[in-house]
Amino acid sequence: MRFSIRPRVWLPFVAVLTAVGCSSTDGAAKVSAPSPSAAEAGYCRALHAKLPDAVNGMKRRTTVPASDYTAAWGDPAIELRCGGPRPEILTPGNEHYNPSADAMELNGVSWLPERLPGGGVRATTTLRKAFVEVVIPSKYTGEAGDVSALTDFADAVRQAVPTGI
Repeated sequence: MRFSIRPRVWLPFVAVLTAVGCSSTDGAAKVSAPSPSAAEAGYCRALHAKLPDAVNGMKRRTTVPASDYTAAWGDPAIELRCGGPRPEILTPGNEHYNPSADAMELNGVSWLPERLPGGGVRATTTLRKAFVEVVIPSKYTGEAGDVSALTDFADAVRQAVPTGI
């Protein structure tokens, strides 16, 4: 005896399973993707391929929309964006421009940290051919503004995004 299911019976079942299995974004972090120049995009794609699986002990998450220019770890998410615009604090003519803003170096990467209104920190690389921005929520920075999570990005940034502006 031969057993078969007609296509009209199993196709709707497969379609429902596919929709259920592929439509969930519950675990994804919403991170807006920047629009880098062509040269920056190449550096950002290289960076994306080298990013760590864990940051500050937290596993990497998917991002929505999916992009080679964004990444996230933990919940609330530590967010990374690559190829965004020059930070306002470093842009002459901007009301927030501060030419004496203090950058710091961690493991060979220069970062400009900025305290955010909610208590978190946004740190942007300086002196690199593409800006890499990392937002660390206040849950991880605490009142002191701890940015030690940035050390987990150092190897990837040094290898993928060359120095020079």
